[in-house]
Amino acid sequence: MHTAQSEHIHEVIRLIDPRTGIAGPDIDPLIRESWSRCVHQHKLDPTRMQEAIILPSQRIREHRERIEEFLSIARHGLEAIHQQVGNLGYCVLLADARGVTVDYLGDLRLDPDLRRTGLYLGSDWNEHLAGTCAIGTAIATGQALVVHQTDHFDATHIPLTCTAAPIYDPLGRLTAVLDISALTSPQAKNSQYLALQLVKLYAHRVESANFLRWFRSEWVLKLHPSPEFVEISPDYLVALDAGGRVVGHNRAAQLLLEAAHGSCVLGLSFEQLFELRLDDLGRYLRAMPGERRAVVLRGGTRLFLHAIAPPSRVVAPTADAIALPSPLAALSGGDAALDQQLQRAARLAETEVSVLVTGETGSGKEYLARALHAASPRRDQPFVAVNCAAIPETLIESELFGHLPGAFSGAAPKGKRGLVQEADGGTLFLDEIGDMPLAMQARLLRVLAEREVLPIGATRAVKVDVRVLAATHADLPARVREGRFREDLYYRLAGAHLTLPPLRRRRDLGWLIGRFLDTPADACQLDPAAEQRLLAYAWPGNLRELRNALDFARAMAGHGGTIGLSELPESILAATSPAALEAVETTATSGDSASPVGRPQSPEAMLLLQYLRASRWNISAVAHQMGLARMTIYRRMRRWGIQPPN
Repeated sequence: MHTAQSEHIHEVIRLIDPRTGIAGPDIDPLIRESWSRCVHQHKLDPTRMQEAIILPSQRIREHRERIEEFLSIARHGLEAIHQQVGNLGYCVLLADARGVTVDYLGDLRLDPDLRRTGLYLGSDWNEHLAGTCAIGTAIATGQALVVHQTDHFDATHIPLTCTAAPIYDPLGRLTAVLDISALTSPQAKNSQYLALQLVKLYAHRVESANFLRWFRSEWVLKLHPSPEFVEISPDYLVALDAGGRVVGHNRAAQLLLEAAHGSCVLGLSFEQLFELRLDDLGRYLRAMPGERRAVVLRGGTRLFLHAIAPPSRVVAPTADAIALPSPLAALSGGDAALDQQLQRAARLAETEVSVLVTGETGSGKEYLARALHAASPRRDQPFVAVNCAAIPETLIESELFGHLPGAFSGAAPKGKRGLVQEADGGTLFLDEIGDMPLAMQARLLRVLAEREVLPIGATRAVKVDVRVLAATHADLPARVREGRFREDLYYRLAGAHLTLPPLRRRRDLGWLIGRFLDTPADACQLDPAAEQRLLAYAWPGNLRELRNALDFARAMAGHGGTIGLSELPESILAATSPAALEAVETTATSGDSASPVGRPQSPEAMLLLQYLRASRWNISAVAHQMGLARMTIYRRMRRWGIQPPN
């Protein structure tokens, strides 16, 4: 051990000694807090010097494939910054959100030294393994920083100087970290401040390029404090869907807008954020002179705006969209597929058209039905929900249509109004309509056609005024072909058809998690590691499973506590554990089972298998959800021996 390393170890021990506390005017607060985490959270020993951890080639390939499309975008940024600093002795690293270097540019003459010190492809710079370091601490704090020489926790790394900046995706999630590092440098830390500005600049450029790739089919708003730079180098980027609602932002825009609005802005309307009508957005296309592009945010910030219309549209988004009634708008945080269905629902809200809502179990069909009722002229009248699968077949007739006193053995002495009559003047919601017995389907058809109901034992029908909404997870056309569902009833119910996307395909999952946790009575904080696990899970039970999981986690954390990995349900934690595959294999249903050539063993293979089964083997859907190319999914299936069912 060198003298400098020994002195550094003693300095770390002195500053983390509980008798002296974490102190010292010469220690950067970010570094000081990281040293504390290394000891108290990561349980690292400052006296133990650890060589760099380099993953084997197979593991490196897996980390690279997870962000394959992002890597192709980031590569140009890495090459550009390396041209600026390579001759000064720096190498350039790109790490994924787990701290593993997935791309690297360095001087081949220094290759052995760079590999030995961990400034190399496949090195693991996660803070809980390597201690305080630029990549790991940028992930832990979400901030750009310089970790210079003795700022490092592990004395092995004190010759190095490392500067890193995080890169976020358009939903505000950490995607990667850009780092430039050198084996040696001048002693003074301020010698690296220009390097810090350079890394932040290129991280912003990579983030912007990734943003524009995501939203090449949406409205993109470029914003900058100066009209001269708003087109060529905007500080802030915001994406809008066809309805004028925020579906994405870069990190700078996220921080700016959330500071002004006080909460997550995904799903908010353009006019909630800007003192400008959405109808006027078309005036901010390229033709407008720069000095006339000024806009004001709610809160008073003045910026200059350049709007980019989607390729197929040349007018403001309101041309194809209407303002959603608040009950419907509350269902989405900016998912484009869901928003399209909500636009259709908004146009149906004021009508008497029967609506059939389909979607997987737990995807929110009743939420949509209740929102349709709340947005309709019947909003002050009853909303009566009937679960057609939960009522015993022997009782369903009396439950729906009612009965007169003594109409049958066991009938109520005073008779009973049926659920159809209870909904008179309002909305009747028939959930799981696909499970209604055939005999009852004939009677229900008469109610819908004649707008009258005949209670059991009665000889005169009673007029009813109801709007009917129905929902099912079943394939009703297939059941019609099989003779299990009446064709005439199907067409009577499906005056309009709305389909809800499953939760695993929704791009507003982060917003949903935040909304479910946003209950002042027992508000909890969500740890970043737990949030990433929730975002990565496939949610086969959809919204119902999500709500149950968050209720459980909140109970485990206690009032005002923090939800970490240990507070999440075991089913979510096990989804990427070695036991997950066994659970998936044993619970697979007929017609949806895989025929693997070789059983997948890695957590990544098991997670992919879960996504495939949950999406009914829709490769395109899985690729979109995981942020990968379709060919990458096919390659992984071949590698792990996963074959779809016949």
